[in-house]
Formats: sequence, structure tokens, C-alpha cells
Amino acid sequence: MTPRLYRSRRHRMIAGVCGGLAERYDWDVSVVRLIFVLASFLPIPTHMVLVYIIMWIVVPQAPE
Repeated sequence: MTPRLYRSRRHRMIAGVCGGLAERYDWDVSVVRLIFVLASFLPIPTHMVLVYIIMWIVVPQAPE
């Protein structure tokens, strides 16, 4: 069974989305945040801030 993606309760600065991704894939949370910030400056069709807000709404918070 694959672990679900949750917003982190431990590694959160705003909503815990990057922390949740880091916990899910067993990555360093600082690296995930750095990748997110760098990707937000790339000229891609989807703005990363919009992706973050959508994930904030869609991804459930981790159970206590």
C-alpha cells in the first residue's frame, strides 16, 4: 500500500504542502522548498503559487 500525501503538521511554514511532499517521498524539506521557489521563477504555463494554493485546498492535513 502506497502512503498517502498529507500536508505536514511538523514541517510547515505556511500550509505544510512542501513539508508533506518531503515526508511522502522521504526528501529533505529544505530541498523541496528550494525547488519550489526556483520553479516559481521559471517561465512555465502554470504558476507555482497557484499550484501551491490548489494543493493547500485539495491535500488533507495529516492526522494527529
